[in-house]
Amino acid sequence: MNKQLPMLLFGCGGHARSCIEVIESEGKFRIVGLVGQVNEVGGEVLGYRVLGSDGDLDHLRKFAGHALVAVGQIKSPNVRMGLFNRLIASGWRLPAIISPYAHVSSHATIGDGTVVMHGAVINAGARIGSNCIVNSQALIEHDCSVDDHCHIATGAILNGEVKVGAGSFIGSGVVVRQQTEFPRNCFVNMGRIVS
Repeated sequence: MNKQLPMLLFGCGGHARSCIEVIESEGKFRIVGLVGQVNEVGGEVLGYRVLGSDGDLDHLRKFAGHALVAVGQIKSPNVRMGLFNRLIASGWRLPAIISPYAHVSSHATIGDGTVVMHGAVINAGARIGSNCIVNSQALIEHDCSVDDHCHIATGAILNGEVKVGAGSFIGSGVVVRQQTEFPRNCFVNMGRIVS
């Protein structure tokens, strides 16, 4: 059995709980605690202690060298982007986390700090940037490009060769026609058909 590497999660909300489930299922990392708001320090999330706030980065390094941004993203990518950039600048390692219940083609690429949730499918030739969320049961078809800091929400379908600009949010159940291109910081409401 491989030794699990210690990891801290930055975030304590609903998305953090989903990340815990994926990390526990993947089995590569051992969660040593979470990092939240000052008023959350000392509390617990699914049995994991909140060890500090993001003002304690230097102190928190003694617990783990690996981290994951576990804050969700709907209206704006700014919080996730800010945390990701601070962690990288401080020397943390932010690996991609991929559920064993997802299918990621060996011909796809996944950037640092991206989390791929249960049931997601990422097909051949797809490129997913850094610090993205590919949520449960999302389908990213062949040759799609999803730039950094995007959230592809639950059950969204990106057909072949779709391009999604950095910082974008594609809502739950959205279906996107092949070869569609989205600009940076695009927001697509849930359930839309984009053709």
